[in-house]
Amino acid sequence: MIENKNEIARTGENGFSGDRARSCCFTGHRKITNIDGLRIPTLLRKYVKGLYEKRGITRFYAGGALGFDTLAAEAVIALRDRGLPITLHLLIPCRDQDKYWCEEDVAYYREILSLADSVEYICESYTGFCMHQRNRALVDRSSVCVAYHVKDVGGTAYTVNYALSHGVEVFNIARGSGSSPRNI
Repeated sequence: MIENKNEIARTGENGFSGDRARSCCFTGHRKITNIDGLRIPTLLRKYVKGLYEKRGITRFYAGGALGFDTLAAEAVIALRDRGLPITLHLLIPCRDQDKYWCEEDVAYYREILSLADSVEYICESYTGFCMHQRNRALVDRSSVCVAYHVKDVGGTAYTVNYALSHGVEVFNIARGSGSSPRNI
């Protein structure tokens, strides 16, 4: 269920066509502390630019949720619009993800969808496992994961652990994590 503004995407197994070594995913919490919320947008842009310049990462995958996913998508869009040859691919758990969101969040979400290079829906409608499938798909397409991980439970914790167990390098940009764009 891929939607590409420019052409129908050619896909391989699990809907993926692309070079995992040149791909990065994002995972993070929906709620971000005020202190982190002020520093994360700049930090994300530094990571995206650094991953492009130092590792040749050109494909960035985000899950389309509120919070960290939105900030990550904004960072990729901003750098792409400034001429960096990178792409944003959204892996959305289900078409009705925004069903219970407020009007303002829905409008902004749809704006981000319209600016993505591609949008893929994992399931047509919400199921008890669509978020889990989306999180695994993000990691399965990537060699690097940039995370905002501050809790040991939930979807972000699962995704970080899944990434680490599958050999995907994880940069946790939460305050106090010790991660820095210089370490790319």
